[in-house]
Amino acid sequence: MAREQTFRILAEMVANVIVVEVAVDDEVTAGDPVCLLESMKMEIPVLSEHAGVVSAIKVTPGDVVQEGDVLVELTALR
Repeated sequence: MAREQTFRILAEMVANVIVVEVAVDDEVTAGDPVCLLESMKMEIPVLSEHAGVVSAIKVTPGDVVQEGDVLVELTALR
């Protein structure tokens, strides 16, 4: 039985979560936006680096995230 590959999309800086662009079970491709963060009055889109299906969302709008926090988890497409 093959193991499913999971990808984690991480925050690259301390920021506020403004919008979560995806929902669990959504299919995304590389380059699709998954979250919109705000830091130092700048909006920063967070893009998926991999294609997959959203398996977990670890943040909600209004959350403050730290560098390295998991925002979204994806399961690789087969």
